[in-house]
Amino acid sequence: MLDNWRDQALALAGIFQSATLVERLAKTGTAPQQQLETGVYSLFQLNPDSAEDVFGGAGKLLPGLKVSRQLLQSRQHPEYTDCLRYALSILYLQRQLSKKNDLLAIIGSRLEKARAQAEHFSPTHENVFSNLAGIYSDTLSTFRFRIQVLGDFNYLQQQRIANQIRTMLFAGVRSATLWRQLGGRRLHLLFQRKKLLAATDALIAQIESTNH
Repeated sequence: MLDNWRDQALALAGIFQSATLVERLAKTGTAPQQQLETGVYSLFQLNPDSAEDVFGGAGKLLPGLKVSRQLLQSRQHPEYTDCLRYALSILYLQRQLSKKNDLLAIIGSRLEKARAQAEHFSPTHENVFSNLAGIYSDTLSTFRFRIQVLGDFNYLQQQRIANQIRTMLFAGVRSATLWRQLGGRRLHLLFQRKKLLAATDALIAQIESTNH
C-alpha cells in the first residue's frame, strides 16, 4: 500500500504542476520549457506501465511535488490560491469526463494522431500545442462547467499562450485521471494528508539526492 501512496503523490504533483503552469502562463506569458514538455509528454502515455512512466520519471515532477508539499503541510498559502482553484477544478472536470465514454474515445483517437505530429516536430512545437488545445476545446470545453483562468488580458488573448494554457489544463486532467485510477479521492486531501505528505517528502528527498 505504501507504493500506492507514492504513486498517488506523483499523480497529485502532476495536477499541481499543471495548475502552476496555467497560472504562470496566464500571468507572465511564459513557463519553463521542460515542465511544459512533461505535461505534453504525459498526454501521450495512454498505456503506461507505472505512474512514473506517465511523466517520464519522478524527477520531472519535482516542481509539482514541492507545491504539493506546501499545500499538504498547510492550507494557509495565499500565493497558491489560483493554483489550488485550478487543481480542484481539474479534478471536478475529470470526474465529469470519466462519465462520457464517447468523449473519451474521441480524445484517445485524436491523441494518437497528435503523438505522431509531436514526433515529427517536437513536443513543445506551436503546431502540437494548437492541436492539443483543439482537442481540449472540442471535448472538455463543451461541459457546462468551465475553468475560469485569471491573468493578464494581454497574454490571455494571444493564441499561442491560450493554446499552451488549454494544453496544460488538459495535462492536469491526464494527471487527475491517473490519480483516480490509483484510488485517489478528494477526501484524501483532507483525511489522508499525512500519508500523502510523507510520500511526497520521500519522493523529493529521493530526487534531490539523485540530482546531487
